[in-house]
Amino acid sequence: MDDETRKIPSHEVTYGRLRDMILFGRLEPGQPVTIQGLVKELDAGMTPVREAIRRMTAEGALLPQGNRRVAVPNLTPALLEQLAFVRLTVEPKLAELAGAALTPALIDRLEAIDGAVDAAIKGGRVSDYLESNHAFHFALYEASGAPLLVDIARSLWLRFGPSLRVVCARYGATALPDRHEEALAAMRAGDVKGLARAIENDIQQGIDQIRQAQEAGEI
Repeated sequence: MDDETRKIPSHEVTYGRLRDMILFGRLEPGQPVTIQGLVKELDAGMTPVREAIRRMTAEGALLPQGNRRVAVPNLTPALLEQLAFVRLTVEPKLAELAGAALTPALIDRLEAIDGAVDAAIKGGRVSDYLESNHAFHFALYEASGAPLLVDIARSLWLRFGPSLRVVCARYGATALPDRHEEALAAMRAGDVKGLARAIENDIQQGIDQIRQAQEAGEI
């Protein structure tokens, strides 16, 4: 297979870039952006950008605003409660399933990713934290052998990530959710149930921060 055959189609590259902009909070909830602006930001043609927007809209990660504009939806308290319920159901189960398939090499990889999480927190680099945190969770989840649940988790993070980015930026580095050391300790001990609880606690911390910000009228 030559390099040209292996090349990722341009529409998939554009979709991935737009997904990351949403996932890691580079598009703030409620702030409209023009399609032409996204064409420039993504360095892509109008057709792949429109296709990426269509897919993101179908996943609930973007809302059409009219006049060739789209926006990341605001996370309402009612929607947060739904997201919390599903995340706290799906993701600990993914961790439990992955726990039965962990290898020393994967644990080493997760420890290295968590090192990047810790460095981002120490340096107050919110964007780096969000990317490393996502990498940690999905490196774990992808070992679960449950691709349907992984897809559901990815969709949930698209709806959750932008608001977490806003909260983390406002509260500073010390408030960034991180219970990964508990998870890693459970992995090393072979404690599958403990791993699931650690991931549940990690998720709950982020949910609580967003809920508190909503109650205070900050988002």
